[in-house]
Amino acid sequence: MAKTKKSKQLIGRRELVDFPDIKLVGIEAKIDTGAYTTALHCHDIKIITKKNKPVLCFKLLDPSHPEYNEQEHQFEKFSEKMIKNSFGDLEKRYVIMTRVIIAGRKIKSFISLTDRANMRFPVLIGRRLLKSRFIVDVELLNTNRK
Repeated sequence: MAKTKKSKQLIGRRELVDFPDIKLVGIEAKIDTGAYTTALHCHDIKIITKKNKPVLCFKLLDPSHPEYNEQEHQFEKFSEKMIKNSFGDLEKRYVIMTRVIIAGRKIKSFISLTDRANMRFPVLIGRRLLKSRFIVDVELLNTNRK
């Protein structure tokens, strides 16, 4: 049986997103059609060894954010990738695969981990996640806010 194609959903330039696998709910994200990858703000990024295997460890957000909780997250499956930052410079980032809920749609996506402390929004949603799913109306904000 052929897979049916979902219609594209209208979203705004900012949306509230959830990351259920890492227990983040209602985080305001900037929708950026100029960025290819989705980025999530975190710090204390390190690799440890468990049972002779590398494990990526990090803490989400920062102490000034209301959702910050000091919890360390660990991923056994991760990769490293060279990604252009907002200044056009290449930087090495760790990338994880996790679920994102945006405008009520659950999407499994690659997320790069980076320090976005100097940015206004802790999450940037790039076009790789948006492609074939959403249409962005820059006049709208938080279309899925309840």
